[in-house]
Amino acid sequence: MSDATAAEAAPSTVEVTINGIAVDAQPGELVIAAADRAGVHIPRFCYHERMSPVGMCRMCLVEIDTGRGPQLQPSCMVPVSPEMVVDTTSERTQRAQEGVLELLLINHPLDCPVCDKGGECPLQDQTMAYGPGESRFVEEKRHFQKPIPISDLVHLDRERCILCDRCTRFADEVAGDPLIDFTERGNETQVLTFPGEPFSSYFSGNTVQICPVGALTASPYRFKARPWDLVETESTCTTCAVGCRIAVQSSRNELVRYLGVDIDPVNHGWLCDKGRFAFGSVASPDRVTAPLQARTPSGTTSDIADAEPLRRFQPTDWASALGAVAAAVKAARPGAIAVLGGARGTNEDAYAWSKLARTVLQTDHVDAQLGDGLPAELAVGLPAATIDEACSADTTLLVCGDLREELPVLHLRLRGAARAGTTRLVEIAPTTTGLTRNAVRSEQCRGGEAASVLRNLLDGDDPLAGELASGSVVVVLGRSSVSESAEATAEVAAVISARVPHARFLVAARRGNVRGALDMGLAPGMLPGRALSASPPLELAAEWGELPGERGHDATGILAAAASGEIDVLFLLGADPLTDFPDSMLARLGVSGAGMVVAVDSFVSQSAAEADIVLPAAVFGEKSGTTTNLEGRVSAVGELVTAPGSARPDWMIAAELAVMCGGDLGFLSVDEITAEIAAMCATHAGAIGPDLAADGVVASGAAFEPEFPPEHVAPARDAYGLRLVCSRKLYDGGVTVDQTPALASLAADTVLRVHPVDLERVGVESGTEVEVHSDRGALRLPIVADADIARGNVVVLFPSPLIDVGALIDATAPVTDVRIETRAGEASR
Repeated sequence: MSDATAAEAAPSTVEVTINGIAVDAQPGELVIAAADRAGVHIPRFCYHERMSPVGMCRMCLVEIDTGRGPQLQPSCMVPVSPEMVVDTTSERTQRAQEGVLELLLINHPLDCPVCDKGGECPLQDQTMAYGPGESRFVEEKRHFQKPIPISDLVHLDRERCILCDRCTRFADEVAGDPLIDFTERGNETQVLTFPGEPFSSYFSGNTVQICPVGALTASPYRFKARPWDLVETESTCTTCAVGCRIAVQSSRNELVRYLGVDIDPVNHGWLCDKGRFAFGSVASPDRVTAPLQARTPSGTTSDIADAEPLRRFQPTDWASALGAVAAAVKAARPGAIAVLGGARGTNEDAYAWSKLARTVLQTDHVDAQLGDGLPAELAVGLPAATIDEACSADTTLLVCGDLREELPVLHLRLRGAARAGTTRLVEIAPTTTGLTRNAVRSEQCRGGEAASVLRNLLDGDDPLAGELASGSVVVVLGRSSVSESAEATAEVAAVISARVPHARFLVAARRGNVRGALDMGLAPGMLPGRALSASPPLELAAEWGELPGERGHDATGILAAAASGEIDVLFLLGADPLTDFPDSMLARLGVSGAGMVVAVDSFVSQSAAEADIVLPAAVFGEKSGTTTNLEGRVSAVGELVTAPGSARPDWMIAAELAVMCGGDLGFLSVDEITAEIAAMCATHAGAIGPDLAADGVVASGAAFEPEFPPEHVAPARDAYGLRLVCSRKLYDGGVTVDQTPALASLAADTVLRVHPVDLERVGVESGTEVEVHSDRGALRLPIVADADIARGNVVVLFPSPLIDVGALIDATAPVTDVRIETRAGEASR
């Protein structure tokens, strides 16, 4: 029989009987999963729908009759078969479940009143529902030291562990970090980490969430609240651009926990630890809670400013602060106002500021990206793919940074797809990434040369050209290094679009709502509903007007114009260019050169410390609205706690400033802005309504053809130098990590990493401190050997908690080459 004939003959469903009711199950489906779909709950501890079954706990024993008579079998290990009869309520099943629970409770401590899992514990619930009611054991229970910290974020109580294998399976199968496993044998079997190796996974918090007892607890949540005291709302994580669905929980108006919500299109219930524990920054004592006005003008120095940045400011009221800003706006020269940032907030925040900029401030100098993204037209105009499509394409081409560091849950999804064989990963990168071991092919290149490598592969006799031409292709495209220009990444898109025209793109934007901010028009030359879709209603079109004839500046252009004195008022919307813009010299000159700097922020960042006015903004958890992830999926953001002091949502600040400047944005609530977005921007017309409470809605694609830069050859590397690659880390020097107590200590140290051959050429031992020079500046850093780095590259973390790596980068140069000196004046050769 041919494969086609066999496929036609295979049944699409399998009929089984569960508790006397006929159920249509999927071929190969496990009995426990089929029962769940039929609304029949079978108790379980070890089974998890996102991991392989192991049959460890035996709690799911039910009577199954496959034609040989009913037998007790674990429903998590038995696939359905035709005419199967399942009984989950028989006397034998009940006795088996009672026995399993009695055995599990032999050594389990009865410390529910002090256990963080108490009140939401499956062991508690199932003991009440299926247990014997009392124990026959009077012997002393087994004891271990409790609890022990197995990482900075996770504590382990081995006495409570029921050996369900959930945490160990997740660490191995899903996260790829097998740092926790079973040790010992028999009665001494326990879960532990390896000696001297903590559970230092980026995804360790997921093991706490899926643990069915209180064996694993999260240090930020320990003893903070009881489940019945928590208030909860569903929301969408905005720590990065993946947009994981989460449940936000609070107690006494304070955020205390985030939990992953399982939705198929995005995160499958998983969260990275940065996204899970970032709530610590919301309650930081360093939050700005009232408007601040500088005692000394920006760009000047004083003993007060040098001693402590906060002492430059004095608290003021909103009327005075907005009045001062409005006066500066009215006095500004035409075209001398700029807005930098906006990817931190909701779509409604971005829309309000975009409308304020175009209709009141009369400027096109707006950019939500801080020089580390793609040109806006490419970011929203390339043929779009979803996360699911990237995980199911015949070939997924990765030309981006390390997704494990920048978009961790997308890393998990692609890793899982590669392991399952649903897609083939091919990567082109300057260094080994978290997905290299899962890729069928990995090509390393020097910084700025990914397009050249790809062009050579596709234009030659390489098998990759045929593979990409014959099947579905999704390209995960992003900046692998902020020390190379965006044009280098745009050129990759041009090469692929010309040679693989059927390829679709998943733009690996890093910032939380950068896609939504660009959709809302926070980019030069772009308006919501005009550049992205069909024309909006006439009344809205008239209200917005037309873009000026001359295109506005992007982030680099805004800072350059400010540095030359051409910007009278510079708004920073949650943006910190002194820390986060790649070229720190240009950032310093721009911030100091602007006439007035207005920071709309929740913390006094390095840039806000140089501002004239700081306006306190509400943050995640304190405001509602929508957000758009990297695939264009619009989902809801929930409000749960009250912003401290007089902090306000960004959209409200924009609306009030418009009134102070003599204008009117025309809305008074988030719902009114959402409705206007749907009317203004046809791409979002269907992205509102009840669906946002669940999986969200993917906004329709852009209606224009992106313009690609001309193909060119990457600049040749100096024979005596190395190509600088500035890579991102999950725990970086940003304000989220710095202001979250549980994460602040996890920020990585800054070192130079080079290939051992290049280190030998430098002529020093690994760990030696050296000087690294570029055309822009110099730094002194330790240098270490790393065989995962492509030869000719030198890799360094950006942004760094302590080192100003941006001092080496020229934002106007296509790439950054550096030289290493072991002593002053002695360059490496």
